[in-house]
Amino acid sequence: MQNLIKKLVNKNDKKIIFCVLDGLGGLPKHGKTELEAANTPNLDKIADASSSGLHLPVARGITPGSGAAHLGLFGYDPLQYEIGRGVLEALGLGIDLGPNDLAIRGNFATVEYRDGNPVVTDRRAGRIPTEENKRIIEKLSSKIDSIEGVKAGFYPGMEHRFVLKLTFPERIPTGGDLINDTDPQETDKSPLIASGENKESEKVAVILNKFITKIAGVIKDEERANYTLLRGISVYPHLDSYEEAYGLKAGCIATYPMYRGVAKLVGMDVLEVKDNSIASEVETLKREIDNYDFIYFHVKKTDSYGEDGDFDAKAGVIEEFDALVPEIMSLKPDVFVVTGDHSTPSTMMAHSWHPVPIMISSAYPRLGKGSGFGEDTCNTGSLGIIKAIEIMPLLLAHADRLKKYGA
Repeated sequence: MQNLIKKLVNKNDKKIIFCVLDGLGGLPKHGKTELEAANTPNLDKIADASSSGLHLPVARGITPGSGAAHLGLFGYDPLQYEIGRGVLEALGLGIDLGPNDLAIRGNFATVEYRDGNPVVTDRRAGRIPTEENKRIIEKLSSKIDSIEGVKAGFYPGMEHRFVLKLTFPERIPTGGDLINDTDPQETDKSPLIASGENKESEKVAVILNKFITKIAGVIKDEERANYTLLRGISVYPHLDSYEEAYGLKAGCIATYPMYRGVAKLVGMDVLEVKDNSIASEVETLKREIDNYDFIYFHVKKTDSYGEDGDFDAKAGVIEEFDALVPEIMSLKPDVFVVTGDHSTPSTMMAHSWHPVPIMISSAYPRLGKGSGFGEDTCNTGSLGIIKAIEIMPLLLAHADRLKKYGA
């Protein structure tokens, strides 16, 4: 798809604001999803004059991770570009990566030892405060430098998240990062052992397991963050930038490192936000809109509360965003989009495979039959059910940024 789009790109001065409420999609509780239960007069009004539908982040029945889901939103086929979360998290924290580096996303977790074996009781260590995270990272950095010539770098993220960068003496061979996550994805289970899928990655996994053991020894006496679960073990890939693929100067407004990382990976400028609030993100949007053709605007807490199983809090974040929509629309974007990267129903407390609501506001809507913005109305919208990788061509078309194809 991108090769076709490159040939058709028509540059102009029209602005696209692409709002992603992470984990937006839900499932009904007492007859309504979180989006449908939320009081969203501003989104509902815009949706009534917009094209709407549902999108599939990867494919039917496939539950996506956030990295894969965002690649799809940005028009990069996640089945073609499988990028580890470690790289995305590292880039989001401003960590430089080279061919000798392995980037790993870490969760501090809580375990209890049963017959000498760690058993996970909290995969996120109670979402410890970021300041506590920083203290523990300093502790690890002072105790662990390298193992068998492989240097370790520890970097704090937000709450329970961190990045571990391992720098090997030589370039990591192709396939050397094909190692499973150690997160069992459930409590009351032991962390998994890192294991490689081939000869090259098995050598790397042996070193990684030694680091896991050493880390556990350093933090075993911590009250909550007494173990680490490692995910997204990966090396740096190379993709066409937004400028190369779509002819767009693109900016990113996001507060969590992973999402800043995936934006940086596709060549977006990562813009500074005062704090983690949606209101601060809107202030950054107001400040930067004139400098960009396209701005990706990310809201995280919809996903966090979905994973926590907090239906009302997730609906509350949607309401908080809705209250700020008039300020966004006052900037008069030519194309205004609201969607999610995937569904995170609070009833499931996890990402799911369910299609995600999307609405596209522009001068060229084709209206559906429903009223308001929710899963049911989007299900009858004019867009139907599309693949996430089809969203960017649609946005370019709505912005008059694609020439006619063929004679």
